[in-house]
Amino acid sequence: MVLPGFSLLAQACATEPLAVANQLAGRPLYRLTTFGLDARPVTSSSQQALLAHERAGEAFVGLDMLLVCATGPLAAGVPEALFEWLKRLATRGVVLGGIGGGTEVLARAGVLDGYRATLPWQRFDAFARAYPRVRLSQQLFEIDRDRLTCGGGTAAMDMMMTLIGSQQGSQLAERVSEHFVLERVRMGDEPQQVSLRSRLGHAPQSLIEAVALMEANIEEPLTTHELAEHLGISRRQLERLFKKYLQAVPSRYYLDLRLQQARKLLRESDRPAGEIALQTGFSSAAHFSTAYRNHFGMTPREERLG
Repeated sequence: MVLPGFSLLAQACATEPLAVANQLAGRPLYRLTTFGLDARPVTSSSQQALLAHERAGEAFVGLDMLLVCATGPLAAGVPEALFEWLKRLATRGVVLGGIGGGTEVLARAGVLDGYRATLPWQRFDAFARAYPRVRLSQQLFEIDRDRLTCGGGTAAMDMMMTLIGSQQGSQLAERVSEHFVLERVRMGDEPQQVSLRSRLGHAPQSLIEAVALMEANIEEPLTTHELAEHLGISRRQLERLFKKYLQAVPSRYYLDLRLQQARKLLRESDRPAGEIALQTGFSSAAHFSTAYRNHFGMTPREERLG
């Protein structure tokens, strides 16, 4: 389902992997149909038009999943009939997905209440205020039961590759990935690249500077006392800021940052775990392995094998 102003890139990233899966499997695993609001071609954000095969709201036999690709924020003039159609599809067991601003369309229809969902990071704050019953996440994509959402752009491809892997097996998903010359498929639990200011909202400048210092000193971590000295505030003040705005003590937040960086290196490089341990501020491979298992529920070795 494409709405005016949709991202042609995101739409292609969602549909092309399915078409290639059909091609590589040598049989029709997926049948694709494009819906629009009416019979007219739908113009994308790049002013290129896409021809819709069907109109939203009309009976369509055999619809298993509907992905809504739209711009954000939700454009004015979206007909109420679209939201009613989405509600009907939800009651019939159709899997619903939101790509980019499509997440806001689903939320407006009330079919994301109680589900984990994500959308482009620029819309996090406004979305959270408008739809408090949706469990907003800042991940690349979310697959929660019969709902799929992603941050748009190339995150749509990562989401669909994961879907193909779960439905058709990892071997086919890997072949589709190779077709697109992808080094790897990003996992849903990876965070979107959100600016520091956007992540911390209206937090005091000293807290933003503290997190920036942490991110710049992953290999040789600073102590909480050293961070406070750099910022010209007391350690107690720094701890209060972290507790108020990030619900964590500075040392715990810093450890989480380092472990997230370690996970990224394990997934994206073939460097030895011991080397990654040193690069992320751990004095020994044993300490690194213990901290990693406590945080992610698996060892670095298991992360590589999985």
